Amino acid sequence: MNDMFKRIKVFGKKENRGSLYSMVSCSDLTPGSVEIWLDLPDEIKYDPLLAPFKQRYEQQHGKIEAVDVPNEGDKTIFDKKREKQDTEVKKDEASEVLKDASNKLLAPMHQDHDDTKLKSTKRKKIKNVLRIIKLCALVSSWVLLTVSLLLNTERSDVVLHTAVREEGKVYELPSSDATVKVLITLTGPFASTVSNGSVTTLRLWLHRAVELHPGVELEQSSVAWSIPLQSDDIIDFSPSSTETRTLKLADNSPIMHSKDKYSRNYTKDDLVIVHQVTRWGQIGKNGTVVTLRMSTTANNTVPITISYQMNPLDVEDGIIYATILLVALYMLIIFEIVNRTIAALLSSSLAVAVLALSGARPSLTEIVSWLDVETLLLLFSMMLLVAILAETGLFDYLAVLAFEVTGGRTWPLINCLCFFTAVFSTFLDNVTTVLLMTPVTIRLCEVTQLNPIPVLMSMVIFSNVGGAATPVGDPPNVIIATHPSIVKENINFTNFTLHMGVGILAVSVQTYLQLRYMFRDINTLRHSVPRDILELRQEIAVWRRAAASLSSYSRDEDIVRRALEKKVEKLNHALSRREAGGGTSKSDPMFCSTLASMKEKYRIRDKQLLVKSAICVSFVIIVFFLHAIPELQRLSLGWTALLGALLLLLLAERDDLEPILARVEWSTLLFFAALFVLMEALSKLGLISWIGAMTESVILGVGEESRLAVAIMLILWVSGIASAFVDNIPLSTMMVRVIAALANPAGLGLPLAPLAWALSFGACLGGNGTLIGASANVVCAGVAEQHGYRFTFLQFLKIGFPVMIGNLIVASIYLLICHCFLELH
Repeated sequence: MNDMFKRIKVFGKKENRGSLYSMVSCSDLTPGSVEIWLDLPDEIKYDPLLAPFKQRYEQQHGKIEAVDVPNEGDKTIFDKKREKQDTEVKKDEASEVLKDASNKLLAPMHQDHDDTKLKSTKRKKIKNVLRIIKLCALVSSWVLLTVSLLLNTERSDVVLHTAVREEGKVYELPSSDATVKVLITLTGPFASTVSNGSVTTLRLWLHRAVELHPGVELEQSSVAWSIPLQSDDIIDFSPSSTETRTLKLADNSPIMHSKDKYSRNYTKDDLVIVHQVTRWGQIGKNGTVVTLRMSTTANNTVPITISYQMNPLDVEDGIIYATILLVALYMLIIFEIVNRTIAALLSSSLAVAVLALSGARPSLTEIVSWLDVETLLLLFSMMLLVAILAETGLFDYLAVLAFEVTGGRTWPLINCLCFFTAVFSTFLDNVTTVLLMTPVTIRLCEVTQLNPIPVLMSMVIFSNVGGAATPVGDPPNVIIATHPSIVKENINFTNFTLHMGVGILAVSVQTYLQLRYMFRDINTLRHSVPRDILELRQEIAVWRRAAASLSSYSRDEDIVRRALEKKVEKLNHALSRREAGGGTSKSDPMFCSTLASMKEKYRIRDKQLLVKSAICVSFVIIVFFLHAIPELQRLSLGWTALLGALLLLLLAERDDLEPILARVEWSTLLFFAALFVLMEALSKLGLISWIGAMTESVILGVGEESRLAVAIMLILWVSGIASAFVDNIPLSTMMVRVIAALANPAGLGLPLAPLAWALSFGACLGGNGTLIGASANVVCAGVAEQHGYRFTFLQFLKIGFPVMIGNLIVASIYLLICHCFLELH
């Protein structure tokens, strides 16, 4: 406590700048207030703030030579004897109390010890039981995967090439089941829309003939599938397109046509036989034949390619299985049952097992084709560049530079990091930006005693926000901007950036204000409260208690109390500045010494390697910028990053690649690969298509005058919420087809541009919702974990999901104003 009071004196002297003494004037003091001042503790009494009281006292009674603290020599013999007797009595009383207390406390202490030991044993048993249950569940999943792969061969689709004329074609299917389901994929000269005038079509349906007696047959047919064809004058050498549908012929399908060669009437026994045949499908015994029939109304021959799969999985069952797999993945990640990479591998493997059990087991080659090699190549190459660049000491130097520019203040540092991340993500891929900025942020947080986790979460959120502004900033925007219907609508790089940029500015302001409110307690950004802030809080508590001990009923006490309250107010202001990171300045000796030691410790270690790295990184960044020009898009982002990494490996002249390869986030790459497989499997099971179909059906259910507003809101919020829980790349691929169909003149005929903006806002900003919602989130988490800082799914969810909701609200207002009120489209 004495050290603290000494610091109060020093602090008071340091805060003295002339204005301190003007708080209390000597002329305002009364003799009574001086007497009250004299009774204050010496540590408060002699503070520079209360110097006018000391001056007034010295004017009346002379200079104060020493602090009036009674010493041992001032006491009489009787006082000392009485104090000794009191001390002995207190000791005797204390010994009796201790004896009684020991008897009372001994038994509960033993009891508490036994209870604690029992609880600890129970916790260990529960923990072991849960561990065994978790292990059994995971091993059971492995057994299910293994059995499904052993019992089911890889699917091999039957691919047929044929040409259909007006008289039609018949193909016999190998099926004897009572219910026949065939998943048919057609490739041919199909038209994208059905015009109002006459149009030629291709019709396909399933047909089953049951022979009851020689010469007597019953026929069943499924609902016909009609596909519009190109017109007769351009059907030759026209571009091909692919259509897919499942045809079904059930055992209770109606008898569409009957043949009786001998004009015989059917009896009751005949109908029973029909029921048995259609139920059990006895081909050899009863002559049941199932065929796929095709016909066309075109005058010319229609060349087509047919691929079919017998008995595919029901759409409803597929959606249920896909939902279960997705929920299982999130449960494993949220509750941290296993590592997130193992969780993704397990979920994707179970998805393959579900496909295998449904008769659609994909081959290993097909699974590899599901991987987004472009994204994986970009990540791997940029990780190599960053690993070599880190050896130069550049990230440490940039951290020191940022510390010097911002004066070591907390929020200016965070603002600087988030601003540059958002700007870089606008023109570079946000994954690349996060790879470059995460090491700098971690180093900067370490030297400023900040917790890197909330700072990294804020940075990656701004990365996703900034990446939504341009067609090259985020993968969903690349998919949207390169779709043929979008290109045909003349939505180019310039108008895409202008329209999205205005909305992203509004979203950025909202994101900053919301994050600033969520981290309004600056201590949440620190590992622990710094010592100087703790000491300052203790000073405030001492002065506040002294002020609270004085009442305002008398003028004398009120004068002293107001003087103490002014001191408390000044200390509170200093505390708020310290907590906000504004308590240091570039002229502060402590800041200068810290900066000097940082500059000495964190320097550029290899200048030659830094120059080589700068050349390679500059090449990558320049080509990334050139990628925005349509004529120069022949070199993809992945190839660009790989060429830059190869060049740096050559210039670095490293004989041993193990140290560099050890810094590559292999677990992150494996997580992405498993996630790509899982999302493609979910697409095969029909989940993503179901989301698009439900969105389209809701839009069709409203009036024409409200369809545009409803379509914008549905596209925005469905893609935003879905992107938080599934990868936004396959979702964007599916949803861009939905908006193209909604804008088709033969359908709803809605304007395409507002729907494209809504999809871009939703798919990009929805990635802020969860840890696996965007590629940048996963990369940032992987790099942070490599540096020893691990943030969980729930930690990111608490910050990212509310921010995502705010993002979508602001985007909704912006889109409604632009396209429903101003009609800028």
